[in-house]
Amino acid sequence: MQTATIDAPTGDFRTLTAQIRDAGLLDRRLGYYAPKVGLTVLLYAIGWSALVIVGDSWITLGIAAFLGLMFAQLGFIGHDAGHQQIFRSRAANQVLGLIVGNLLIGMSFSWWVSKHNAHHAHPNEIGRDPDLIEGSAPPDHSGVSSPQRGISWVIARWPAELFFPLMLLRSAGLHVSGIKRLVKQRDRAVAVEVFLIAAHAALYLTAIIWLLSPLKALAFILVQQAVFSIYLGCSFAPNHKGMPIIDPESHLGFAQRQIITARNVAGGRLATFFLGGLNLQIEHHLFPSMPRPNLKRAQTLVRAFCLEGGFGYCEVSLIGSFQQALSQMRSVSKANMNSPSSTSD
Repeated sequence: MQTATIDAPTGDFRTLTAQIRDAGLLDRRLGYYAPKVGLTVLLYAIGWSALVIVGDSWITLGIAAFLGLMFAQLGFIGHDAGHQQIFRSRAANQVLGLIVGNLLIGMSFSWWVSKHNAHHAHPNEIGRDPDLIEGSAPPDHSGVSSPQRGISWVIARWPAELFFPLMLLRSAGLHVSGIKRLVKQRDRAVAVEVFLIAAHAALYLTAIIWLLSPLKALAFILVQQAVFSIYLGCSFAPNHKGMPIIDPESHLGFAQRQIITARNVAGGRLATFFLGGLNLQIEHHLFPSMPRPNLKRAQTLVRAFCLEGGFGYCEVSLIGSFQQALSQMRSVSKANMNSPSSTSD
């Protein structure tokens, strides 16, 4: 477990920030995002139009897979809007996020932003990072894991083996968790979100049930949501899985916390397109509001800062990232199973 407390001098990170700002890398890039958002929404609409044209045929499963990809690409746009990367106006980013997240995907945008901001504030920190999968974290700082039963025990016992199968449930988890949070709130903003999600669900289910037989409709939904889940999961999982876990009692500075818990995925422009810019995770965590197309331009400055500060700079292939993540999961599982509390009963 990572417990180091050394961080680069605050002035060093301020110097990096000044260099980034002077290079214009925090400036908004509407010339990039306008066609990006427009083309993605157009392809999304083409997918649904193709369903109408093809009608009641098993060929629509291919359309379902395509729409699964488009849901994920829209998710990347929602991610950027949530980080205020697209517009200078917070309200404009909020409106875009609601349209993309709630209306087109059916997921609560405000819930996701709140959850994701907590992750950015405390990446890989036990008890504070909501993205740490329950049961996959190492024993607590006392060295003793809490006893687990039922499904939690199964996941803790075989996290690597269940990693990809459980990824199929990712989209369902996003939908349900967002709705559960909205149910607990009562204000005008929630009413807007609920209305947009309800509109999405009504249009989504009506189109599928109206055009397809019951069996094909069920298959369409399963394929579309499965592709969406796996694509989204494979885009986010390489970022932090298998990287150091932060003890809550550690006193890490901002830069060190963000750098040592993040992993970049090599692959150039192709990786940036398919992973929605999440492949440049170190740059993104140091500068969350930096527009996606500027992350690559910032890489040289950020890499130099990381190496000079003694933090390291983790960048591997996509396959390598999963190898590291699965290896760490197996190690954590072994440690949990061998802890005194897991063998005392």
